[in-house]
Amino acid sequence: MSDVQASTARSQQLFEEAQELLPGGVDSPVRAFKAVGGTPRFIARGKGSHVWDVDGHRFIDYLASWGPLIAGHAHPGVVAAIQEAAANGTSFGATTEAELELARLVKAAFPSIDLVRFVSSGTEATMTALRLARAYSRREMILKFDGGYHGHADGLLVRAGSGPLTLGAPDSPGVPSARTLSLPYNDVSAVRAAFEAHPEQIAAVIVEPVAGNMGVIPPEQGFLAHLRSMTREHGALLIFDEVITGFRVSPGGAQALYRVTPDLTCLGKIVGGGLPVGAYGGRREIMQLIAPLGPVYQAGTLSGNPLAMAAGIATLRLLNEPGVYDHLESLSARLGDGLAASARATGVPYTINRVGSMFTGFFCSGAITDYATAKRADTQRYAAFFNAMLERGVYLAPSQFEAGFVSLAHTDAYIDATIDAGRAAFEAISA
Repeated sequence: MSDVQASTARSQQLFEEAQELLPGGVDSPVRAFKAVGGTPRFIARGKGSHVWDVDGHRFIDYLASWGPLIAGHAHPGVVAAIQEAAANGTSFGATTEAELELARLVKAAFPSIDLVRFVSSGTEATMTALRLARAYSRREMILKFDGGYHGHADGLLVRAGSGPLTLGAPDSPGVPSARTLSLPYNDVSAVRAAFEAHPEQIAAVIVEPVAGNMGVIPPEQGFLAHLRSMTREHGALLIFDEVITGFRVSPGGAQALYRVTPDLTCLGKIVGGGLPVGAYGGRREIMQLIAPLGPVYQAGTLSGNPLAMAAGIATLRLLNEPGVYDHLESLSARLGDGLAASARATGVPYTINRVGSMFTGFFCSGAITDYATAKRADTQRYAAFFNAMLERGVYLAPSQFEAGFVSLAHTDAYIDATIDAGRAAFEAISA
């Protein structure tokens, strides 16, 4: 019996207690392990590329707090920055100099952003960006893509990915959907038809430029460029939701990688170094509509929180060091190629999609290009693989339809250990 199989008694006890205190025992649905079965592991601590649960088991972690921990857990520089900021006070409800420093770093990386507003979550960023787009365009309809997840704001939980897709409820009850169009990702003709069917009604197109919430799905060649040209032609705004991809797939996000400039950009995760943060920004004439400059209202007591600003500054400085993204690419390619080779050797249908240091292995054969093809994946086989990897000391996302993330704390040795665990896990589920 492996170390991980030996005992989960403390996690089981805590989960039983949690279900009496929290809906489903969790504060975010996918954490409940409903899609993969078994007892959710209560995490006690993290360091570098590893996490430890309350029962003392150690895992090589590819969840990375769902993406922000690109430097790894408890990076000394990030921790020191948070400690220094906390010693001076944790929240003021007033502007601090750190907000200006982080804003300069964001603007330097994203030339499309003239003005940026920091908020407390990715949901808050996308929600406000859409409000801003409607005010600027004086239109109401929003176009999104099937399987895209832009947070849990009303109007965006229509054919949504991430947790809603994982739990089989992509259309959440209680959500007004009449003013939201949802189309197949990577389908240019469907977008063109939507603009023709709704002339001068679409305020904005919001898109994950690399889909990360139905698993990782890259844009097909020309897709993002076509969105740019069609939104300009029809007077709509183009919003890139780079909450996941921002500072992850390149220093300037997916817009730099694919050389397409949106009107508004939403950021989160890495920009706060793992602390609760979000941001939205874009062209000056649009952002000047935000209060106090303009009439579009958005506010938040914890917006620009000094701890989050400090963590974000420390993280972005690390990412500015030479060779960082080449190193992440090398590690990620090694992992993706190794897992794919192991699957082929055991005859398990498996397609791995990867952009930079984010990846998803889909348990099916053939190209995965949109929501419909992603749903072909064998979720039961993924659940078996997830648990087989967990038993071998590797922590993946507890859902087929999420991304995995490689961090700077992973080493070639840990990547090789993961590939070895994957080979054994593929063999275990090949029957």
